[in-house]
Amino acid sequence: MKAVYFAVMAALALPVLADDHLPPLPVWQGASETLIQPAHPWVTPAELTGLTDSPDYATTMAYLKKLVESSPQLRLEVIGQSPQGRDIVLIKASSQPDLIGRSGRPTLLVQAGIHSGEIDGKDAGMMLLRDIVQGDKAALLANVDLLFIPILSVDAHERRGSYNRMNQRGPVTQGWRSTAQNLNINRDYAKIDSPEVRSVLKVINQYQPDLYLDIHVTDGEDYQYDITFGFNEPFASLSPNGASWLAQVYRPGIDKALNRQGHIPGPLVFGIDSQDFSKGLSGSTSTPRFSNGYGDVRHLPTVLVENHSLKPYKQRVLGTYVMLEQTLKLLDEQGKVLQLAKKADENARPQQQVLAFKAAEQPELIQFKGISYQLAQSDILKGTYVKWTGEPKEYKDLPVYWEKVPALEVEVPKAYWIPPQYQDVIDRLALHGVQMSKISSNKTLELQQLVAADPRFAEKPFEGRFGVSASFQTQWQSISLPAGSVRVSTDQPLGALAVALLQPQAPDSFFSWGFFHGMFERTEYFETYALIPWIEQQLKTDAKLKQAFAEAEKADVQLQKDGRARLNWFYQRSPFYDQSYLKYPVLLER
Repeated sequence: MKAVYFAVMAALALPVLADDHLPPLPVWQGASETLIQPAHPWVTPAELTGLTDSPDYATTMAYLKKLVESSPQLRLEVIGQSPQGRDIVLIKASSQPDLIGRSGRPTLLVQAGIHSGEIDGKDAGMMLLRDIVQGDKAALLANVDLLFIPILSVDAHERRGSYNRMNQRGPVTQGWRSTAQNLNINRDYAKIDSPEVRSVLKVINQYQPDLYLDIHVTDGEDYQYDITFGFNEPFASLSPNGASWLAQVYRPGIDKALNRQGHIPGPLVFGIDSQDFSKGLSGSTSTPRFSNGYGDVRHLPTVLVENHSLKPYKQRVLGTYVMLEQTLKLLDEQGKVLQLAKKADENARPQQQVLAFKAAEQPELIQFKGISYQLAQSDILKGTYVKWTGEPKEYKDLPVYWEKVPALEVEVPKAYWIPPQYQDVIDRLALHGVQMSKISSNKTLELQQLVAADPRFAEKPFEGRFGVSASFQTQWQSISLPAGSVRVSTDQPLGALAVALLQPQAPDSFFSWGFFHGMFERTEYFETYALIPWIEQQLKTDAKLKQAFAEAEKADVQLQKDGRARLNWFYQRSPFYDQSYLKYPVLLER
């Protein structure tokens, strides 16, 4: 079979994918292969290679620009610039393209190439757009609008090579996972450090899509499924109405369409033990650093598509095409229901908010289409590793441990107050679309202040930042807020997002990402010659302080023996001590 493949590729002068190191490949033939149209006047660059390769940025842009110029249904909009100066573009497709976001029609946002080595969505989207405006599928846009980002990480797309993704079958030439700034921008939705993700938020805020598809390719285990996808499930969602639509309407409809075209759709789950698949799977609930977690917290139904890396590029692209086409059909049929579900989530004002979930102790049992494997001995590894056989294996009752148990929950405050010196945080909230109000003169309020204890800083950078976690104590204080301070009410459609970004305990809060490290630094200190006379004077005149020290000394061995600790104890209770030290500068209004 492999010899035939190489002979055919050579005869057609097509690129050849070297994949001898990958597991055996089950034979696949699907009805979706009829979607390939190499003889079409508007044949896409990928189709010219038999869907074995993907075009570079210049070729992709040239094709899309010509396609847009050929049809009044299409518009091309530059939504941002990459760090290396390339345009990030959006293709708008509609029977009324100038009214997208204002017509009330269901709107789909499709994003490809956030990881540019995983570029299936670009080539599938180009084929579908071609068939809509130059083929027989114009009806897909009769009642639905489409927004398509063909390549988000455009700089990484041009870091092209044949050896970029070792675990992936095609395309022959692949882009890179991280951006030119070496950021994995599918971890950037909360902190928005990258111009790429900021471009996505610009689109979301401007056009208010009703459904968002983020298209990737997996790493990890082998299994029969070629198209897997997931979202934060209704049992662990901050947008339960939208999540229910995804679970009850979207998944069954997409699964049926993929099966009909010869694909095998599956759930987005991950093996627990790499050497013992029978131990089961984990089902994650994403936090706002990820696209689907971010969509969940801002009430934008979001589907994370993970095509299976070990399936051929052609098979993955065609499965993605089927998924995109069926998504437009579902929005035509059920889009108004989705809009109502989305609105219900936006209008909800829960008093409690879960910031993080953990795995349930009791699993659910599912049928799973796996691939058999052997444990092979390796002298190089000095141990065993999984060797996939390529043979199907059916698991009848495979346990899945879903992250659906609340691990951290807080009471939602009425509002957060941000002092004006934290303009960077204020600006990022605005980029997210969070509503805020600014005071023009000083204002004194009774607010809650959170005081950090036991801060734990990351030992190495993650996505360009040193994160931090801490426990917090709460105290009421009369706070004088300077002019320019900003109030962020949680009584708004993006209230849950505001909580996720400003509640410091949240895993993807601005605090956790390291935007407030200054609160952990003291810049004024005492001199012993000045502090000791002050202490002696206070002990003579302040009976409460003297009694408090006596009690603290009795209970603390360090205070009994360590002179410096004794001085620090008094200094911390003196008016000279930095009153902002360890205090989270964002205040809570209850």
